[in-house]
Amino acid sequence: MALLKWPKPGRNGSVSPEDAAEGRMPLMEHLRELRNRIVVSLLGLVAGIVVGFIFFDPIWDFITAPYCSLEASQVLREGECTFAIRGVFEAFLVNLKVAAMFALVASSPLWLYQIWAFVTPGLYRNEKRYSIIFLGMAIPLFLAGTALAYFVMDKGLAILLGFAPGNAVPLLEMDDYLSYALIMLVIFGISFEMPLLMVFLNVIGVLSHATVAKHRRMVIFIMFLFAAIATPSTDPFSMLALALPMVVLFALAEGIMYLRDRRHKDEDFSHLSDDEASEIPDGDGLQDDDSALDLNTTDTDRAR
Repeated sequence: MALLKWPKPGRNGSVSPEDAAEGRMPLMEHLRELRNRIVVSLLGLVAGIVVGFIFFDPIWDFITAPYCSLEASQVLREGECTFAIRGVFEAFLVNLKVAAMFALVASSPLWLYQIWAFVTPGLYRNEKRYSIIFLGMAIPLFLAGTALAYFVMDKGLAILLGFAPGNAVPLLEMDDYLSYALIMLVIFGISFEMPLLMVFLNVIGVLSHATVAKHRRMVIFIMFLFAAIATPSTDPFSMLALALPMVVLFALAEGIMYLRDRRHKDEDFSHLSDDEASEIPDGDGLQDDDSALDLNTTDTDRAR
């Protein structure tokens, strides 16, 4: 890691730019760099919150579109979507939450870059390559999960509100709906990252395909159980909407792990004990070295 790379300071105690670029800085220099990057990220979040406050109405209309598409949302005012407010400060807190959500998403390229720029100097070349690939795949998967959650929210709400008696009037509060929407978006987005985490663990040699295949049924059962518990709507439609894509992505990740383990099968020494040495194949490089050694020996003998 970056904090484990200690430099050789110059005569004046400073660190060269080359050492700084490779993460070879003292602990205090790393802490100062971390502080500066946190400040830049916070400034980006503050700017996003300001923009979220200014454009609150279109953002709120987009978030509440799944609920406003239901007939239950137009019971109090025909043709108009309504929400209930019970607290004095609830409207302001909802504005703040919506602006914070917008800022977190809008400024994500900035704070993701700050994290990446801080961690990158402490990584090796192959680790940088893998991390760039997985970071590039993580963002589309997260957005795909949130998009799926957005399109199934109205179905889940319709099922839940359908259990209300005929003489009951739904009065959904702004803060309750915002919490429901936020939980749905985050749960679906994070769930879509789990198969990518499996592939990453396989790449670094922590998780093998044989282990995953051995516990495949249990993993699928846990996915359905997780979907039933994690979805705040608790309706079967939302559960299936989360569980089925997770199973498909799990199967895709397992296939990638299988192909990778099959390609690197000759390099797997996990079956050996701690005291047993692995076999070193006779590669071309060893043969070339032996041939070169024989040639050098022959030339020496001739010289003698």
